[in-house]
Amino acid sequence: METKTRYDIPCNIAQSLNIIGDRWTLLIIHEILVGHTLFNEIKKSLKGISSNLLSERLKYLEQHGLVETELYSEHPPRYCYKLTESGKELEDVFNALIIWGSKHLKKCYKKIIDAETGDEVEIGYYSKKTGERVKRIAVVPIGEEIESK
Repeated sequence: METKTRYDIPCNIAQSLNIIGDRWTLLIIHEILVGHTLFNEIKKSLKGISSNLLSERLKYLEQHGLVETELYSEHPPRYCYKLTESGKELEDVFNALIIWGSKHLKKCYKKIIDAETGDEVEIGYYSKKTGERVKRIAVVPIGEEIESK
């Protein structure tokens, strides 16, 4: 299986969607992230997905380095699914969607809170170099430099 090139646009968002933008794909990754690692657990949690489609998506995600399989029963052979580091790093994307949904959905199902205080949280950006919170961000093509203001 090759990457389905639906978007031939030089953009990180478009190219990421070529890998994770198919129907059900992000929900499958999210199920594994929250601990549903067996095929039947994932299928049960995602009402409406067919076994064939789930199997196809899991193979695709494995091929693209987001999911890996681990044999947990030899007779018959049974596998569980785990996220790779690349797959785990999508947690920030899920959190951003939860935060967006808590602000904009008519019926909200989840919110993200500080586990110690119970206060709702928001997304922040930090400099990779200094670790300090960044007040203003800019999205620029790679190779272009930003003038300090």
